[in-house]
Amino acid sequence: MKKKLCGVLVAGLVASAAQAFEPFVIRDIRVEGIQRTEAGTVFSYLPVKVGDTLDNEQASQAIKTLFATGFFKDVRIEVEGDVLVVVLQERPAIARIDFIGMKEFEKDQILAAMKEMGLAETRIFDRALLDRAEQELKRQYLTRGKYAVQITTTTTPMERNRLGIDFNIVEGDAAKIRDIHLVGVKSFKEKDLLDIFEQTTPGWLTWYTKSDQYSRQKLSADLEKLRSFYMNRGYLEFNVDSTQVSISPDKQSIYITINISEGERYQISSIKLAGELVLAEAEIRQLITLKPGQVFSREQLNDVTKSIADKLSERGYAFANVNAAPELDKENRQVAFTIFVDPGKRVYVRRINVAGNSRTRDEVIRREMRQMESSWYNAEQVTISRQRVDKLDYFTDVTVETPPVPGTADQVDVNMSVTEKPTGNVMVGAGFSKEEKVMLSGSISQNNIFGSGKHLTLGVNTSKLNRAVSLSYTNPYYTLDGVSQGLDLYHRTFKPTSSSIDVGDYESASTGAGIRFGFPISERESVGVGLSVDHTKIKVFNESPGRYIEFVDKYGSSNVTLPLTAWWASNSKDSAIFPTKGVYQRATAEIAVPGGDLQYWKLSYQYQHYFPLSKRFTLMLNGEVGVGDGYGSNEDMPFYKNFYVGGINSVRGYASSSLGPVDSVYPDERLGGNRKIVGNVEVLWGFPGYDKTMRMGVFYDIGQAFGPGDRIRTSDLRASTGLSLSWFSPLGPLKFSIATPLNDKPGDDTETFQFQLGSTF
Repeated sequence: MKKKLCGVLVAGLVASAAQAFEPFVIRDIRVEGIQRTEAGTVFSYLPVKVGDTLDNEQASQAIKTLFATGFFKDVRIEVEGDVLVVVLQERPAIARIDFIGMKEFEKDQILAAMKEMGLAETRIFDRALLDRAEQELKRQYLTRGKYAVQITTTTTPMERNRLGIDFNIVEGDAAKIRDIHLVGVKSFKEKDLLDIFEQTTPGWLTWYTKSDQYSRQKLSADLEKLRSFYMNRGYLEFNVDSTQVSISPDKQSIYITINISEGERYQISSIKLAGELVLAEAEIRQLITLKPGQVFSREQLNDVTKSIADKLSERGYAFANVNAAPELDKENRQVAFTIFVDPGKRVYVRRINVAGNSRTRDEVIRREMRQMESSWYNAEQVTISRQRVDKLDYFTDVTVETPPVPGTADQVDVNMSVTEKPTGNVMVGAGFSKEEKVMLSGSISQNNIFGSGKHLTLGVNTSKLNRAVSLSYTNPYYTLDGVSQGLDLYHRTFKPTSSSIDVGDYESASTGAGIRFGFPISERESVGVGLSVDHTKIKVFNESPGRYIEFVDKYGSSNVTLPLTAWWASNSKDSAIFPTKGVYQRATAEIAVPGGDLQYWKLSYQYQHYFPLSKRFTLMLNGEVGVGDGYGSNEDMPFYKNFYVGGINSVRGYASSSLGPVDSVYPDERLGGNRKIVGNVEVLWGFPGYDKTMRMGVFYDIGQAFGPGDRIRTSDLRASTGLSLSWFSPLGPLKFSIATPLNDKPGDDTETFQFQLGSTF
């Protein structure tokens, strides 16, 4: 039967096709030319079906609809009697995408980015999308300094109307910044200004930092650093006039020229306040650190406006605007500022929302909140709330947002989002000495039982030196106002004779139980008290140190003591995992009260301070002291209560517990001391790419333990320096150190490498 042409590829031909046939009732529809597309898919898009009357308008609409699917590059409609024939030519589908010669990027990352653009396996091929993907890939190479990169794409036809796409890449070498030149510098040395730039010329570490590779974004950041440098030193009219970036013909070298105008240096003549002063002017004036006659500093001025805005936010004015308007006196090189205060409406918190806590109960987080619902918004209380939740140490990340409530001008919500981390912990500690001595210890704990915030720890030590089982339970909210309760049970044996550690020979077995309570006295401070019962048996030998033998002869080999403990702690650190600022202090007193066989006392104090040196670097200072003695009928503190120094948690580079007095007969045996001093100075920084989970450091440690009657002399202190690495890995917290003792003496047990590791569940 003769076919009649009703439509072709160009929609404009439909009008002429309409004259080729008369409207008719469709008895059947047949689809031809498809290879991958199901006929049912075509039928679902067709605007006509069997039984409909087909006319020119419907034929035109059918062609447009099938083209709109994007599946076909040619569409024809033919008629055989009263049968509608749809003839299609499919566009090819992408069977594979491959990258040949790509080393700079991960294949999966590039494929994911291209998929978002619409170019992916199984998708319909679109030449425009391929060209766009090629240009975007080239742009990514340019951001890495690969200006000589060459990218060509080829398409290979495959069976079933499919094709493969190959990106053939010749990456070339990254272009290096060979010179950065500042034109117009008069008041400072060009070298000093270039030191503040992140981008630099090639150096001994730039192979790792990539700072010698040009980036437009980094250059913009460097120019802002330069602007801040001048503005913070009074150059109020400083300006970057132009920037020229040129590349060598071989596209391997980049030259940057920056033209600047320094302007004059300005001093502050006066500072006025204007606007709606809802706070007393005297209170605001206390926040203004800039004074007349002082050289202008943009950083200080920003700190002033921020301090005023923060103070307003503490009173509920969450959306306060504080701006400083300058008035220049160019003749006298002075500037007067008027600080305009617009507090806006006072805002209260409608609702506090918590998200991300799949295991931890809401109440565990909410009881740490100091910002309350339906009360005035207080930015300081919101910050304290976030810090308290972070210090629970149940989460790797805690963020807070305060979006305004839609449709209102005086309400906000506080949205706290947490990322939970494993709180079950199996800890293993180990140290390797130059004589290949090994010490092992371990514990298993759950710091958030069933998401309740309660702590349970089972300590197990099966080394030859220590064999111990201890059970500790803590309820941090024994009462609603934050009084904590703890219970402890333990049984420990100590047998240095069966190990290679240089501690005086004796054996001990201790069994005890105790109860303790903690009381919060402020947001960052708490005190506590506890009482225990301890039964200790001591066994000494002929080769034991004389002090040990004398103690057993004088006080017996079996003693019951009643240790009463009291402590005070203050913690203002901004993070429980990797703090960058704040102070931690803890003072502890342990007194064996009358009623037991022995009376002694021990005092210890720790002070730890974190200083932010920059956005990346943090200085940590740590100091620890301890002292103890006997009292009443006891002249001496029990030797098994002595302080020990040395190891990864005190003075690195020396074996654990190896520093301090030694036995006069057996000088390799360490006795510990009734006094100790430990100091640590460490510069810490986040490891690139792992800033929230890994930190490196350069440290200097010093410390020693002293026995009864020993003079504390600085010449007896041992010191070390080295590198440290802390990593909160998926397996748990790990600590490593490589240390060099600075003043070790003959007989000291030194260790170059030490580590402590754990696994979480």
